[in-house]
Amino acid sequence: MELKNVKIKSIDKLKTFDSGFTCVDFVVVTNEQYPQTLKLQANKEKAENLIKYNKVGDVVDISINLRGREWTNKEGKEVVFNTIEAWKVFKSETKDIEVAAFEEIDSGDLKDVANDLPF
Repeated sequence: MELKNVKIKSIDKLKTFDSGFTCVDFVVVTNEQYPQTLKLQANKEKAENLIKYNKVGDVVDISINLRGREWTNKEGKEVVFNTIEAWKVFKSETKDIEVAAFEEIDSGDLKDVANDLPF
């Protein structure tokens, strides 16, 4: 899957675990009529590259994978975790994005629509 023309809102610090695994969480905002704020994760060398080549405010295209895993807690209850994993982040062709504004509708226009409804 790909996210196109999203703006980086924040980038956390690189996390390194005892196992040697590294990752970084970052937040993007989509360029849609109803913008979505999404938290993504980059792992290993991709995490290092994200921090090295990108900054807050950049408009990027991101290739993602949806990851899910089960874990059983101490009480024996199964818990499912989901992650949006970014495996490729690159500068978008679009240099700047504008979020579309809502259009105001004259309530008089809605009266005609109400008469056409089948219920």
